[in-house]
Amino acid sequence: MDLSTADPDTVLDTLDRRLVCALQVDGRAETGQIAEVLGVSARTVTRRLSRMQQAGVLRVVRMPDVEDAAVGALLLRVRVLRGTVDAIARALSDRPDVPFVDVMLGGQEIGAVMLSDTGARDRLLYGQLPATAAVTETTTHAVLHAFADAGQWQAGYLDEAEAAALARPVPPRPATPPPLDELDRALLARLAEDARQPHAALAAAVGAPESTVRRRLHRLDDAGLLRTHATVDPRLLGMAVDANLWLDVPPGRLAEVGTALARHPQVHGVLATSGPTNLMAAVFCPDHGGLYRFLTDTLGPFGVIRAETAIVARAIKRAGVPLQRPGAAR
Repeated sequence: MDLSTADPDTVLDTLDRRLVCALQVDGRAETGQIAEVLGVSARTVTRRLSRMQQAGVLRVVRMPDVEDAAVGALLLRVRVLRGTVDAIARALSDRPDVPFVDVMLGGQEIGAVMLSDTGARDRLLYGQLPATAAVTETTTHAVLHAFADAGQWQAGYLDEAEAAALARPVPPRPATPPPLDELDRALLARLAEDARQPHAALAAAVGAPESTVRRRLHRLDDAGLLRTHATVDPRLLGMAVDANLWLDVPPGRLAEVGTALARHPQVHGVLATSGPTNLMAAVFCPDHGGLYRFLTDTLGPFGVIRAETAIVARAIKRAGVPLQRPGAAR
């Protein structure tokens, strides 16, 4: 199931939002642990999560390795002719190496993140996109450093003690990623579809003993490869405005500003980039007034030289999960 079938009139109450936040902390947290931390019954947790998943408003997946692949990942800004945005957005969304696709307000720009090898990158940038008459301009920014990505954002319905109780210890990343065999790749592929699958279900799916699956997942977790993303329409969490801010920051303050923005509760991604601007921040705001206050009150003191604000009209794909079919009513 993808989230494009979700009922747009779905309403999440406070407990639903707290459950989503629990999965934002740890997408594989056990039902009993969530129930204990939030002070509700395990049956309530199971029922509420099942309802949201069956309604198509919540999906938990393994986070694509944006952080590990930061150097070499690309941020694309694709300008298209009016009326052609849906076809181009669909083509990008269908690519497995493009986990994030947004249509920007105005309908003439698509934003996307591409994780790919040099060959696939060059075929897209120098062959496929230029050969498409609907594409008028493509701007490509290389990611130089990831301060925070979408897998680290939390909507703020848990207090610090609750979030800490749900968080798993983060082991130091190994200097050299461990080699992956066929079983590792099969497990990661299954978790990319549903990160909450229990060990028994994973074992049955990949044809391995459950004890082996447990050991492999522990090793993959130690290597930092089991980060999760609770994919949900931010409007259901009280965030009606999604915007990408392209910032020109004095180089001497780049690390300071990027680190500070990564800690801000409204920010769901901060990347240092190549190009005419050197920092991109993705932010959720309750409304346009909230976005104005973020620009003036949060960015103002950082001495940002220039800020371009691009508002997301439709999120098409997030963390590899289709949220909406291009062209679908919203």
